[in-house]
Amino acid sequence: MLKRTLALAAGFALSLSSVFSQAADVLNVSAIPDEAPTELLRKFKPLGAYLEKELDMPVKFVPVADYAAVVEALAADRVDLAWLGGFTFVQTRLKTGNAIPLVQREQDEKFTSKFISADANVKSLQDLKGKTFAFGSVSSTSGSLMPRYFMLKDGIKPEAFFSRVAYSGAHDATVAWVQSGKVDAGVLNASVWDKLVAAGKVDTDKVKVFATTPTYYDYNWTVRGSLDPELTAKIKKAFLALDPAKPEHKEILDLQAASRFIETKPENYQGIEEAARAAGLLK
Repeated sequence: MLKRTLALAAGFALSLSSVFSQAADVLNVSAIPDEAPTELLRKFKPLGAYLEKELDMPVKFVPVADYAAVVEALAADRVDLAWLGGFTFVQTRLKTGNAIPLVQREQDEKFTSKFISADANVKSLQDLKGKTFAFGSVSSTSGSLMPRYFMLKDGIKPEAFFSRVAYSGAHDATVAWVQSGKVDAGVLNASVWDKLVAAGKVDTDKVKVFATTPTYYDYNWTVRGSLDPELTAKIKKAFLALDPAKPEHKEILDLQAASRFIETKPENYQGIEEAARAAGLLK
């Protein structure tokens, strides 16, 4: 019996060792699916190559089906590093107790959401009473939580104010819904709106921004709390070293819609947690 117990213990230790060595050998990276999967992968490729070089280890992108899956993957140590929205970070921090926000884009200190419509008569949210409206994902900070929070502060309860509230699932999908007339108006991340306009993917003769939210903290790159501290420090250093004056770095920053990355901390997201509780999205 003793031999069998020792053998089982040795096997368990070996299994545990292999799990930890896998985590140390490959950096598994994911992101909230706030845009089409092909776009997320396109944006990540140069960044992944840069991290591989800076960290001297393979970097693998792990796509997920929805926002909740990123939270679960970090909590289960299946993902080491993830691009999160402010609300998704709050959910991850509450679930794990030790997830670490490393860096955010400079503009994420003062982020906004844009309200859009293809109806020329819509000049403010009040003009949408009784009409249809689209948020992005229910777990999106900029596509749902913060716009809803600011609406509630203005006395607008979406489910009572609009004739129908829908969730497109992603920022680019919200624009497509508004442009096609599937909904009368919607709200999305200001950064994605600017990118779609610059790429000519929005008919700006038809779809207009009619309102912008107040500012709030949003996206960040977060690591699981159990990641090796030395590796965590290297990842942070690699992001902070990205320099827009270097052409190879500028390509990465441009794809991330970032002027540069700066340090962040959990305290920056307390306001988002308060907004989520006020909106009834956290118990």
